[in-house]
Amino acid sequence: MSRHKPDPSSADAFRGFYTDILYFLRKRTDNACDAADMTQDVFTRWLDYHDRAKVEQPRAFLFQMARNLLRDHWRRQRVRQTVYQDQAEVAMEPATDEQNDPMAAAQRLQRLEQLKDVLAELSPRRREALMLHRFEGLSQAQIAKRMGISTSMVEKHIAIALLHCKRRLQPEPGTEQPE
Repeated sequence: MSRHKPDPSSADAFRGFYTDILYFLRKRTDNACDAADMTQDVFTRWLDYHDRAKVEQPRAFLFQMARNLLRDHWRRQRVRQTVYQDQAEVAMEPATDEQNDPMAAAQRLQRLEQLKDVLAELSPRRREALMLHRFEGLSQAQIAKRMGISTSMVEKHIAIALLHCKRRLQPEPGTEQPE
């Protein structure tokens, strides 16, 4: 059931511009599904826009919305790429032998407590998405289905949660880390 009553201008805009906007976004993204999701978002925002009747050039307006969504998409991609690169660097670091070094074991426990506190700062939805992905190994599509949200929203939750953890767990400038 729709939240809005379709009006003729909305239906005409959808019929007239859907394919053009989808094609525009598909040419600029690396994923047909992302382009389709963004196209749907454009028309959802169009329906939510209160002054539709005052828009003199709906095509230009819709394409500007598409460009804005595309810009947001690229920003998220950069954040994800940075987070994944950081994860790869951490994974390549050599592991320490904590059984022979009680100090290292104590530091690891302290780090886990810090992580627990940082995770508690996240919103419940972000924490759930991150935990399902990182600790239960679910794919983003599986998480989206379980949480009842879009895959793109899962990606946002995970990226923001990881960025929050990274920022909160990094040592403050000017403080030395124990070796």
